[in-house]
Amino acid sequence: MEYEGDRNEAGERHGQGKAVLPNGDTYQGAYENGKRSGQGTYKFKNGARYTGEWYMNLKHGEGTFYYPDGSKYEGMWVDDQRQGLGVYTYPNGDTYDGEWLHHQRHGQGAYTYHDTGSQYVGTWIMGKMESAGELIYLNHRYQGNFINNNPSGPGKYVFDIGCEQHGEYLQIEQVKGDAEEEEPAMTTILKWKPKAITALSVWTTERDSGHTAVEE
Repeated sequence: MEYEGDRNEAGERHGQGKAVLPNGDTYQGAYENGKRSGQGTYKFKNGARYTGEWYMNLKHGEGTFYYPDGSKYEGMWVDDQRQGLGVYTYPNGDTYDGEWLHHQRHGQGAYTYHDTGSQYVGTWIMGKMESAGELIYLNHRYQGNFINNNPSGPGKYVFDIGCEQHGEYLQIEQVKGDAEEEEPAMTTILKWKPKAITALSVWTTERDSGHTAVEE
């Protein structure tokens, strides 16, 4: 490894410095007792780079990571992983703004679809839409429960013209392709079953229990 910068009495990298690693990556920033600690920028040979806080050679604290595919994460890190609050911008322009755990979308967050402008706001569990959430479209929205990225069970569509359609989503498993195959692929079909149309009502979520409640 090539290194230019400050050292402590023991000869370890300590203070400000610049290093070129054997694999071609580079780091410029703060060191503490031989480890990357404090503010610094790490550039990967593949074009990715991280600028932010470090602790004991790991991304830890607040920082921004630019990925080779053009995506970007700005937010909190814990032990080299996206964790805490952060904003991820995907290559297609979609964004997620919310909570993270172990690199995954987890907790409360909002995902905005760049092409349509529609948005999901609600609960995420290990990268997927789960529990209480809301899908917001141009002139209406859907409020209800989600399982494995899809609406499931009771919910309602709220229309800007001033009415609501209550009903429920059924997730129906269907065989995909040749039914005579040894292990036929299953696909989930969503079916909306409308029940009633009413005037607008107040929608509250009981996020702790994972249920939705409607106050008429």
